[in-house]
Amino acid sequence: MFRNDNTVFSPQGRLHQVEYALEAIKQGSAVVGLRSGTHAVLVALKRAPSELAERQRKMLKIDNHIGIGFAGLTSDARVLSNYMRQLALSSRLAYDRALPLSRIVGALADRAQLNTMQYGKRPYGVGFLIIGVDDTGPHLYEFNPTGNCFEYYAMSLGARSQSAKTYLERHCDEFENADADALITHGLAALRETLQQNKELEREAVSVAIVGPGADLPTNSPHARGAERFRVIEGDDLATWFVKLAPRSSGAAPAAAPAPAAAPAASESESAPAPAPDSASASDPAQDSAPAAEDTPMEDAN
Repeated sequence: MFRNDNTVFSPQGRLHQVEYALEAIKQGSAVVGLRSGTHAVLVALKRAPSELAERQRKMLKIDNHIGIGFAGLTSDARVLSNYMRQLALSSRLAYDRALPLSRIVGALADRAQLNTMQYGKRPYGVGFLIIGVDDTGPHLYEFNPTGNCFEYYAMSLGARSQSAKTYLERHCDEFENADADALITHGLAALRETLQQNKELEREAVSVAIVGPGADLPTNSPHARGAERFRVIEGDDLATWFVKLAPRSSGAAPAAAPAPAAAPAASESESAPAPAPDSASASDPAQDSAPAAEDTPMEDAN
């Protein structure tokens, strides 16, 4: 049946197994990526599988100039990241140069696309945000199981990622000329939007990765001094940016203003009660019957 077969289209022209793989990404914790004219940044929310476990890593280094943040199945992320490391290392050994970011992203997309058209295989259940620097500047790519890779100025993946996208769209004009500190602060603010309204970001639950100018230069190059290679920042090292983070305000529903101390007495005509709403319009059946969004992640999703 086309719903269970990876190589058979549905009557509507859809590949359901590929769409199910995209749903696996939405079960992982959120990752936010953004770039300016000089730097690229990833900010991710780390999740612990249980109270007895450590929080799982969300950032993986591929080379000095490339790194990824992922959402979805951790095992699939491990396999694909090892493949990317092999490509980067082969370029270093064969040509003594850093692999261009567009080349490694294209190879990754080709590998994922094969799994959408071969019988006996399944699509990868993971999505990447890939940041890196080459001779054309910083880049941010999104990879997903369909085999598509797109370049963005800012993007988010994972659970409740639409809230982060709304923040990024609202502030996207500020990213191009932002410095590294401003990018990280924006990334933290966008990541905070993915949390429930009564929760705040915790430093122990956040990972930040950054890459900047010169990261693609050979380590023995005289111009490599001061190069900002890919690195991950966690824990107490994030205190500087958490201090800069503005207090949280909900973009969907602003906080209600405090009630006045004393209301003036109303006239007899003004004090008449408003008519009660019609019982048919008091509640919208379509709205009441809409299922609530599930926050419970898949067992293996990260």
